[in-house]
Amino acid sequence: MVESEPAEAEPVFGAQLELARRYTADLARRGEELGLIGPLELPRLWTRHILNCALIAPLLRPGTVGDIGSGAGLPGLVLAIARPDVQFTLIEPMERRVDWLVAESRELGLTNVAILRARAEEARLPEPLTQVTARAVTALTKLIPATVHLLGPGGEMLFYKGARVAEEVAAAAKQIRKARLRGVEVLELGAGIVPEVTRVFRATVD
Repeated sequence: MVESEPAEAEPVFGAQLELARRYTADLARRGEELGLIGPLELPRLWTRHILNCALIAPLLRPGTVGDIGSGAGLPGLVLAIARPDVQFTLIEPMERRVDWLVAESRELGLTNVAILRARAEEARLPEPLTQVTARAVTALTKLIPATVHLLGPGGEMLFYKGARVAEEVAAAAKQIRKARLRGVEVLELGAGIVPEVTRVFRATVD
């Protein structure tokens, strides 16, 4: 059974809700078949994934946001739906996932999405990104050095993290210094919207 759309989806997505519904339905219908999500995710698809991803949409700035390891489009496609005023480059190394991202962004008519098949550390872009996002990719000790070259001065990292994020931040102290990150903080978003708050590592390149 696919989770019913929660009432909280409307205030989170606003005018973009119908597009979010279409994406969620497509992911529910084909996600398991394509190896994008597991069968256990369907009963919590909205709360654990769609809403969870959308919570950082208000933190995005004008410019281009790069989403690392986009996979099923969580969070890249969700954020592109929620913020049609922001440009997104979805960076994903696996061909079958790239095929899904290309097909789904076209199906949804998302004109603010570009897809690049590459590993984060090997990605080359014509201009620095404004921000980078990543969800369920790797630990901060690897994620920070893999993505910092994609950002210019003032560029921002927004990484979704689990309950042990404080331990990750402490373990990545060397990488944080080497990347010259400032304003390092952990945000907790979504209280009263999702069952478990969404934790986000945020830092700015000096």
